[in-house]
Amino acid sequence: MDKLNVIIATDCGSTTTKAILIEKKDDIYRQTYRGEAPTTVEAPYEDVTRGVLNAIQEVEELSGRQILDGETIITPAEDHRGVDIYISTSSAGGGLQMMVGGVIQAMTGESAQRCALGAGAIVMDILASNDGRQPHEKIERIRQLRPDMVLLSGGTDGGTISHVVELAEFISAADPKPRFGSGYQLPVIYAGNKDAAQEIERTLGDKTALTVTENIRPTLEEENLGPARHVIHDLFLEHVMAQAPGYRKLISWTGAPIMPTPGAVGLMMQTVSKQQNINVVGVDIGGATTDVFSVFDNIFNRTVSANLGMSYSVSNVLAEAGLDDVMRWVPFKIDEADLRDRIKNKMIRPTTIPHMLEELQVEQAIAREALRLAFVQHRALAVGLKGVQAERTLSDVFDQSAGGDSLIKMRDLDLLVGSGGVLSHAPRRMQTAAMLIDAFQPEGITRLAVDSIFMMPHLGVLSSVNEIAATQVFERDCLIYLGTCIAPIVQGKQGAPCAQYEIALPDGTQSGTLNIGDLLHFPLEADQEAHITLQPERNTDAGAGPGRELNTTVKGGTAGLILDGRGRPIVFAENQSERTDQISRWSETLNLYPR
Repeated sequence: MDKLNVIIATDCGSTTTKAILIEKKDDIYRQTYRGEAPTTVEAPYEDVTRGVLNAIQEVEELSGRQILDGETIITPAEDHRGVDIYISTSSAGGGLQMMVGGVIQAMTGESAQRCALGAGAIVMDILASNDGRQPHEKIERIRQLRPDMVLLSGGTDGGTISHVVELAEFISAADPKPRFGSGYQLPVIYAGNKDAAQEIERTLGDKTALTVTENIRPTLEEENLGPARHVIHDLFLEHVMAQAPGYRKLISWTGAPIMPTPGAVGLMMQTVSKQQNINVVGVDIGGATTDVFSVFDNIFNRTVSANLGMSYSVSNVLAEAGLDDVMRWVPFKIDEADLRDRIKNKMIRPTTIPHMLEELQVEQAIAREALRLAFVQHRALAVGLKGVQAERTLSDVFDQSAGGDSLIKMRDLDLLVGSGGVLSHAPRRMQTAAMLIDAFQPEGITRLAVDSIFMMPHLGVLSSVNEIAATQVFERDCLIYLGTCIAPIVQGKQGAPCAQYEIALPDGTQSGTLNIGDLLHFPLEADQEAHITLQPERNTDAGAGPGRELNTTVKGGTAGLILDGRGRPIVFAENQSERTDQISRWSETLNLYPR
C-alpha cells in the first residue's frame, strides 16, 4: 500500500453517492475533485454500482482523468489515467441495523450497545433478562424488528450461564428473518461468558449463522469491545452487504473492506485524536438521525439518536425538547400553530431550505436543540463501567441501574467538530460556531471546526489503508477551523464582572472586562494566533482554577476568538421580552444575521 498516489473514494448514502479524488502532489495528499449522483439501491435500478459509476464519471469530467474503462475502474494509475486504489463506505438501505442482548441491561447490555454503536450500527433494541418484559413479549419484539444482525453478550467468564442461554432460547423461538433476502440465515454474534458457548451453539447453531468471539465483558472491571467490533464489520460485508442489490459487484471493485459510514467517521475521529494526542467530540446531524462521537483519554464512544434529525424526524425534536426550549433561541415571538406548520412542511418536503431570515433562525434554533438532546444521550452512554464496585449478589446486580460516571469532561475537550447539512452549509460560518457553542456548551478553551463537504467517511476508510494520507487531507481540505471559544465557569448575578482580559492580537492589544451573561468576539484568521491573559473573579474558573490567572495562546479561524461569559448551563432571562433582547444582543455581537 506504499505507492498510493491517486485514490478514488465513494460514500454510498441513503439518498446521495459522493465520490472524491485524492492525489499526492509535492509529497502531500490533497482532495482535488468531487462528484455526486443519486444512490441507486432501490427500484427501478436496484444496483448500487450505477450511482457509484455516475458519481465517478462526474469526477472524470471535472478532473480530465480517465478512471473508468466501461464498468471497470482502471488500476494502477499511470500518468493521467486510472487510480491506485478504490475504497468505499455505505449507509445505503438504512445502514446496519442491529439488536443487542445482555444479561443485565445497565451492564452487559450497555457494553453490547457501545460495541455495536462503535462499529457503525443503529441499535434497534436491547434485550436483557431484567428489562421487565415477559418472554412472549421479547420473542414478539425480535420477530417484529427483523434486525440485520444480533449481538448477544452476557455473563463474565466463569460466571453463571443460565441467563444468557435463556436469551439465546428467545432468539431461537423467534426465528427472525433478516431484512434483505430470504435465502440466508440471520448473523448472530455471541460475545459472552465463554463457558456458555457450547450451550449457545446447541441452541442457535442450526437456525442462525452463529459466530463465537471473545467476551466483551470478561470481568466486571474490564470491557473488551475490539474483537466483537471486527466480527460485526466482517459479517456486515459478508451477509448484510452481500444481500443488498449490486453490492457483490461493488465489493469486488474495492481495495479495502467496505465500512458502514458512521463506523468510518468514528475511525477518522480516533485517528485524529491519536495523531494529535487530543480529546475530540464530533457530531453528524442528518435528516433522520444525529450521530455523536467522542474520544476522551483514548476511549472511543459513539451514539445514534435515531429520532433526532432536521427533516424526517424534525417533529420529534420539537416533541422531545418542547416548544419553550426551541423558542428560547429565537429573537422574536412566533405563534405555536405557525411553528408546528413550518416544522411539518419540513417533514413532508425534506429537501427544502429556508428562504427567509425568520425561517433560517427557526431552523437553526431547532438544530441547537437536536444537537443538545443528542449530546445528552451521548453523555448518558459514554460512562465508566457500571457494577464494578457494586455488591455482587445476583439480586443486587439485577437491580443495577445506577453507577458509572460520564467519560465526557467538557473542561478537557480540545476539539469540537460539526458535520451535516445544517452545520456544513450554514450561510455564515459564524452561525455554525454559534450553534456548536450553544448546543454543546464547551467549558474552558475549546477549538471549533466544521467538516467542509462531509468527507470524513471517505477519510475514515482511507485511514485503514494509509493513515498519513487520511490525516493530511483531513487537516488541509476536510476541516475548516472556525476558531476558539473560551468559556469560564461563572457564578453570580447577570451583568457583574466575571474576568479581566488582555489579548495580544496581530493588529494590536485589546483589554477590558467580560461580564456575566455577555459574549465578546475578536476577529482572528485561521493562520493567526493571539496571546490571552484572563484574570477571573474569585468565584470564576477560566481553566486554571477558581480566581487563578490564565495565560495561553489560541488559534483563530473563520469565526475568530469568542469569549463566552454566559455560564454553564447558559442562563436565560425568565421574562419573554428580556430574553428576546438577550438573544438579539448575543446575535449582534457575533454578527450572526447581518441585515
